[in-house]
Order: sequence, then structure tokens, then C-alpha cells
Amino acid sequence: MSASITTLLSVTSPAAERHSPEAKHRRFLILLLLVFFVGVVALTFYGLDYYSLSQAERALSPKHHLLKPGGVMGVNLGLLGVVLVCGIFLYPLRRRWRWLQKQGTSKHWLDHHVVLGIVAPICIAFHSSFKFRGLAGLAFLLMVLVSASGLIGRYLYAQVLQDITAAELLLRELEAALERQRILRPAELQSLFPRLPVPGRVSHWSPLRAAIYMLGADLVRPLRIVQLRLKIMGGAAAIPSILRIGGGRDPSLDEVIRSARQRALLSRRILLLSQAKKVLQLWHVVHKPFSYTFAILAILHIVVAMMLGFL
Repeated sequence: MSASITTLLSVTSPAAERHSPEAKHRRFLILLLLVFFVGVVALTFYGLDYYSLSQAERALSPKHHLLKPGGVMGVNLGLLGVVLVCGIFLYPLRRRWRWLQKQGTSKHWLDHHVVLGIVAPICIAFHSSFKFRGLAGLAFLLMVLVSASGLIGRYLYAQVLQDITAAELLLRELEAALERQRILRPAELQSLFPRLPVPGRVSHWSPLRAAIYMLGADLVRPLRIVQLRLKIMGGAAAIPSILRIGGGRDPSLDEVIRSARQRALLSRRILLLSQAKKVLQLWHVVHKPFSYTFAILAILHIVVAMMLGFL
């Protein structure tokens, strides 16, 4: 199998996959999110009694000097939010700065871009002590919209195949491997594959319909897999396998299901490639203006805060 096919969809062994750069990248992102989650939980428990007070009552709270937007923790959370926002805008700058293009891969940069887009609004929400008013409130609303659209963009980015020839070759290899397997009967294997629309009809779909179909297919696929595991293994035995814990997993069955899932995903992406590109282009039209407008409002908020002596 060529390198381009291997990087398109990994079909390596579980042991090799755990030590691959992609696996290390996923573990790093999970660690970042875990650290952030712990920090959010701790700050929520500490400040819950303060954040639940009205604006007038907060001034009487002993935590006001710490948690108010201009307080010790509030200011530092705001500064952290600014740093995170600057990190978010490194991703579009990477396309223009050649020395940044040599650092890592586009996919990994996009993943960090999305994670920072999730973390930054929450950090800024704590900075504002959950009181969104005026220019800062409008900037925060735009940031939430940018973050939500960023998650959609990350999903759409995964739908666009970079090498259609390698994708088609890998699809044929997966289909041949699934024909040779003897773990699942043909009817059971077919239950994992949704009925694909006729290619001629897909070309006439609107971008919205194509996006809804892609999302629906990806949401239904895990349910099909769970249903198949329950049917084959039985309720009690299937639970550890579904949750991917303990010794209840069947490696042979897992490998067949993994190949079938990749086959279903790849065949759908090949069929909807042109539509996915159209949806992604439309997403760029929406995402960029929101991003730049938010950046302008955020800068204005910081300038006003500095002029008024809050920083």
C-alpha cells in the first residue's frame, strides 16, 4: 500500500497506531482538553456562589476583587483569552507565512485551531463573570458564532478528499478485504452500509441538503455498529465491546467492523466530494467575516479597557 493511501485512512495495526504521530497528536489534544476541563470545573465550584449573584450583590461578595472582570483572576483570564485568540489566528496566517508552513501538518494546525476556538470563549466568559453587555457582549456573541462555525468547518474539512485516486484504490482494497472475511455474514455486513443516493441525483443537490445528508450518515453509522454488536454478541457481552473497555472485545470482529466503517465512510466521501467542496466554500464565506469582525471588536474592547484604566 502506498504512503498516500496509508495517510488517507490508517489501516495499521492497533499497536503501531498507538505510536503513530496521529495517535500522539490525539493524545496531546485530549490532554489539553482534560487540563482545561479540570480548570473550568474548579473555577466553577469556587465561583458558583459569586456568579449566581446579581450585579449589585456581587460588589458585597468577598470574591468580588478576584472574580470581577477587572479583578486579579478576571484580568488574568482576560489576558489568557487574548493569548488564545492570537493562537486561533495563527492558523490563517500559516497559509501566508512560509516558515510556519514547515511546522507540523495542516490537519494538526486545524485541530489546534478548533480546540483553541472552543477553549477561548469559555475562558472569556469567566473573564466577564458571565455578564455580557455593550461592545464586549457583542464581541463575545460573535466569538461564540465563530467557534460554532469552526466546529462545522472542521467537520467539512474532513469530508474533502485530497487524493481521489488514492481514495478509490483504498476503497477497492477495503472491499476486497471485506469479501474475504468470514466473521460477519453478508447480510450483517450489508447492514453497516447505508444505501447511497444515485450519483446523478447528488449533482443536483443543494449544499444544505448535501451537508444534512453527510451529517445524518455519520450520526447513523455508530448506531448501526452498536445494533450489530448487540445482535452478534448479546446484550451483556456487547457492552464492554461497545464501550471499548475490558476483555469483552473481539479483535477479529473489531477489525472487520473497523474496515466496514472505513469502507462506508470512504464510499460516501467519494460520492459527495464535489458537493462537500461546495459546502466548504460556502462555509468560508460565512466564517471569515465573523472572524474578522470579532477580531476588530475584541481589539476595540481591549483599547477601551486600557483607556479607562481597567488594565
